[in-house]
Amino acid sequence: MRNIFPIFCFLLAAITGQAQKITISGTAVDKETKEPLAFASIGIKGKSIGTITNLQGDFDFHIPREFQNDLFSINMLGYKTYEAPVWTLLNVSPLIIEVEKSTLVLNEVLISDSLSGSDILQIALSRIDQNYPMTPYLMDGFYRDIKKVGGTYISLLEAAVKIYDEDYKEPRNKFKLRERVSLLEIRRSIGYESKFTTYFDQDNLLEDLLLHNSVRYRHFPVEQIFFNSLNRERDSYYNGHEVFVVSHKDEYLLNVYVEKGTYAILRTEFESNQEEALTKKRGLESKFVNLRRVIEFKPYEGKYYLNYITVDSKVNWYDIKTKELKFETDLNQSLLINEVFPNTSSRIASTEKMRNYGLQYQDQPYNKEFWDNYNVIKESPLDRKIVEDLEKLGPLEKQFKDNR
Repeated sequence: MRNIFPIFCFLLAAITGQAQKITISGTAVDKETKEPLAFASIGIKGKSIGTITNLQGDFDFHIPREFQNDLFSINMLGYKTYEAPVWTLLNVSPLIIEVEKSTLVLNEVLISDSLSGSDILQIALSRIDQNYPMTPYLMDGFYRDIKKVGGTYISLLEAAVKIYDEDYKEPRNKFKLRERVSLLEIRRSIGYESKFTTYFDQDNLLEDLLLHNSVRYRHFPVEQIFFNSLNRERDSYYNGHEVFVVSHKDEYLLNVYVEKGTYAILRTEFESNQEEALTKKRGLESKFVNLRRVIEFKPYEGKYYLNYITVDSKVNWYDIKTKELKFETDLNQSLLINEVFPNTSSRIASTEKMRNYGLQYQDQPYNKEFWDNYNVIKESPLDRKIVEDLEKLGPLEKQFKDNR
C-alpha cells in the first residue's frame, strides 16, 4: 500500500493538471524578414517550463492556467528577448510573433577586448561547476527519433520521460551514463518492426543521446593544439546578454556560444563529415558519413540546465565484395526539456528506471489523452513527408494504438 498511494497521488495530480492547462499556439518570425525562427526557446519568465519552435517557427505551448498573468517569452541567439503577458496572447488567431534582431551587437565589426577563442573556452570549461547544477535535479523531457532508409521514413518513436541527475561534476568515465531515466509514456509507429530496423543501433537511443551532452560529460579535447586552433568570431546576443562566439573549422566544425560575464556555455554546434568504418552485417559493411549535433542550455535560478539536444547521423551500407552502395540510413534524434525541478529530494528508484534495452521494446500502451496535453515539438509542413511515408502502413494514430 505504501507504494500504491504515491502512484495514485501522482496520477490524480497529472489528471488535475491537464484539466487546468491553457495553450498558446503561434508562430515566431524575424521582425524584418518575416522568416520563421526555428528552435527558438519558448517559456514563462522566471519559470522552468518551456518548449521550442519547430522548423517553421510554429509552437503549441501547454501551461498551467495559474501562469496566465505571467510573462510569456521567446529567446533566440542573435535576437532580443520577446516578452508579453500570457493573457494578451490567448485566443489570438493567427498569432504571429515578430522577434527583433539584436542589431546593436550584430553590427559590431571590431572586438573590443583582447580575449582569444582559446581564452574564452578554457575559462568557460573551468567554470562548469559554478554555472551548472551541483545539487540533484529532475527534468521532464520529450524524446523523438525518426529513422529513414533510402530517402523514405520508416519509423517514428516519441516518449515522455523523467531524467534525474546528481550534479554536473566531471565523471570518471566520460562515456558511461550518469543520469537515471524513467519512462512515463511512449508511442511508436509500426515501422519499428521493419526489416531495416536491424541496420540501426539497437541500444537505448535516448540514453545514447544524453551521452552527447559534451558539457555534462566534458568531451572537449584537452590538448593545447585544440585550443590553439580556436577562432574568436563576432559577438552575438541571447536572453538579454552579450555572447562570445568561438569556432573550430579544421577536420570538423564546432561553434561554442559563451555568455559574457558568467562564461556559461549556452549552445554548441558540431558537424563532422569524415568517413569512418563501423560494422559488418549480412554481407554489407557500414560507414559513418555525417554527424550533426546541437545542444542548448537555458538559465533557471542562477544555473544552466539542458534545454534541448538534436543529433542527426547518416550511415551508408555497402556491398562488402563489390563496394557498391546499397542503401543510406538516416537517424534524427531530439530531446526537448519541458520543465526543470532543481534541488530535488525526489529520485528515480531502481524499480522506476527505464530498462536498458531499446525504446522500441519498452512495453507500454498508447495514452492519447496524455499526448493531447503534452509539450512536444510541433509538427510542421516539412514533417508531412514523414507522415506520408509512415502512413503507407495505415493511419499514424492507429499505429500508435495498435503497436504496443
